[in-house]
Amino acid sequence: MRSMWSLRPALLAFSLSLLAGEADACTRVVYLGANDDVITARSMDWKEDVATNLWVFPRGMQRNGEVGRNSIEWTAKYGSVIASGYDISTTDGLNEKGLSANVLWLVESEYPQRGNGKPGLAISLWAQYVLDNFATVDEAVKALEREPYTLVTDKLPGTDRTATLHLSMSDASGDSAIVEYIGGKQVIHHGRQYQVMTNSPKFDHQLALNTYWQQIGGTVMLPGTNRASDRFARAKFYINAIPKSEDPVEALASVFSVIRNASVPFGITTPEEPNISSTRWRTVADHKRKLYFFESALTPNTFWVDLNKVDFSQETGKVLKLDLGKDQRNVFAGDALAQFTPSQPFAFLGTGD
Repeated sequence: MRSMWSLRPALLAFSLSLLAGEADACTRVVYLGANDDVITARSMDWKEDVATNLWVFPRGMQRNGEVGRNSIEWTAKYGSVIASGYDISTTDGLNEKGLSANVLWLVESEYPQRGNGKPGLAISLWAQYVLDNFATVDEAVKALEREPYTLVTDKLPGTDRTATLHLSMSDASGDSAIVEYIGGKQVIHHGRQYQVMTNSPKFDHQLALNTYWQQIGGTVMLPGTNRASDRFARAKFYINAIPKSEDPVEALASVFSVIRNASVPFGITTPEEPNISSTRWRTVADHKRKLYFFESALTPNTFWVDLNKVDFSQETGKVLKLDLGKDQRNVFAGDALAQFTPSQPFAFLGTGD
């Protein structure tokens, strides 16, 4: 039996996490399976309808950082399928090269002050910037390490609450990265081992908490609350405990089971932690087959988009929208690409100048 002293650092981190306030909760997990299968799943937990729709963005779209003067500018190299938030931001998505990007809440985030001469990027575009510009996690990390922009946050629509997010990326090789801003400094955790991300505390503390639960052993006991640290421990254990099936259908079913296990049941509230929220929807990205699945908590089935069938070309590709309806109640079945309709792209939320 391990001594209590050997567990002391993790126990301390675990105790501190119980004292920390929670924020709106989400979970992201990456499955590394047989035959080089890589599948990324995430849940979106929010206190209200996040007004999500699905969008197809082709290559060649001209973008800027939406922070007024000295905004970063770029042309999209790669097309993507994304899930929006309030149709003012990209919260999640998969690009045509098999790179996924997900933003989750992190209350500890502190972003740099502007005025350093670097062009600005509104936080609403953070995930889209990655999807537009990079084919792999390694390529994205090398670019972000050079800090080509200053990330600029702002208030959430209709609130006095500032958006505080961290970013995860994964690709078809199984590579992963977590990007956070702590104390105004960018921190990147890069490697295949970074399969799971939730919310508070910051990522290095999440890793310490997971060390505690690994030493106990998931078959002995796992934490069961809807706190971020508990969801992290469950997701980390189950994503590596499920069989590495050679049948892609079984692999997808296993990954869906894991992200559902880490979800917060719809309607659940925690009076003493008012910001812990119900899971609104889940996405699953099959990087190898380039399938992007969507599952709403309020509809009875799961549907998907096959990116291999999407026209992402700059010449003939169109911006397409799938209207998911209020609370994502619209029901779709199978490959829903045919139900997308041409649309004007939404305007990303900016800060002006």
